[in-house]
Amino acid sequence: MSTSAEAWIGRSRELRDEIAPGQARRVMALLDLPGEPPAVLPPHWYPIYFPEIAPQSELGPDGHPRKGDFLPPIELPRRMFAGRRVRFPGGALRLGQEATKRSEVAAITPKQGRSGRMVFVTIRHSIACAGELVAIEEQDVVYREAATGNPVAEPTPAPAPVAWQRVVTPDPVMLFRYSAITFNGHRIHYDADYARGQEGYPALVVNGGLTTLLLVETALAHGGGRRLAGFEARAMRPLFCGRPILLAAGAEQGGRQQVWAADDAGALAFSLVLEWA
Repeated sequence: MSTSAEAWIGRSRELRDEIAPGQARRVMALLDLPGEPPAVLPPHWYPIYFPEIAPQSELGPDGHPRKGDFLPPIELPRRMFAGRRVRFPGGALRLGQEATKRSEVAAITPKQGRSGRMVFVTIRHSIACAGELVAIEEQDVVYREAATGNPVAEPTPAPAPVAWQRVVTPDPVMLFRYSAITFNGHRIHYDADYARGQEGYPALVVNGGLTTLLLVETALAHGGGRRLAGFEARAMRPLFCGRPILLAAGAEQGGRQQVWAADDAGALAFSLVLEWA
C-alpha cells in the first residue's frame, strides 16, 4: 500500500439528504409493493438516499467518481462491493425529514488473491434522521487488477435444509432501475459491452445492494413482524443478469439467522447473517 493511500485513513465527510417520498415510491415499485410509502420507512432502505453526486466530468471509465477525493487513490482499476456489517439502533427514516450520513475511511488493507493484487477499503457510516441514529455500517470495498479472466474461488454449495426459499431472475430493467434509484453509475450493472469487454464478466453483474435488499425484504416477509437489529453481509461470487437466483434461509438459532443467494449452478454467492431484535 502506498504512503499516499495510507494517509487517507481517518478522512471523513458528511452528506445531507431529504427522506423524500418520491425516492421511496421508486423502491416500492421496484419491489412490487402496493400503495403509498409509510410515514416511517424501513431503516434498511437507507442506501437509497445519500447518492454519490459527482459531476459528469469527474467520473472514471467505470462510471464511478474518480478516486483521490474522499476515497483513497488506489491504483488498481476495478472496484467491487465485498461486504458490510450493519446495526439498526432504533431510529427511523421519516418522510420529509432531513437526514445526515457521516462517513470515515476506517482501514485500508492490501491482500493477494487468486486474481492478483487486491486492496480492501473499509468505510464506516453513521446515518441519522430527525436527531435519531438510524444505522451504523462498516462497508468493505475491494479494488482489483484489470480483468484477466475473472478467476473465482472454488464454489461452495449453498446450505441445506432451508426454512423458506424464493427464486428471482433479475433482468436488465431491474438492474437499471436499481442503479437509477441509487444514482450508481458503475457500468457493470447496465452496460453489457463494458462488463464483458473491459471487466471480463459473461453478463451484467447484479448489484450487491440489490441482492441485499431482496434478501432482507424476503426475510422480513417471513419474520412475523419482528424488527431487524442488524446483519452481516458477504459477497463470495458474482451473480449475473438473466440467470435464476435462489434466495433462501436456514433455521433461526438464538435470534440469528443465515439467509443467502445461490447462483444458477447452486453455488453460494451472497450470504447475510441476520440478527433479530
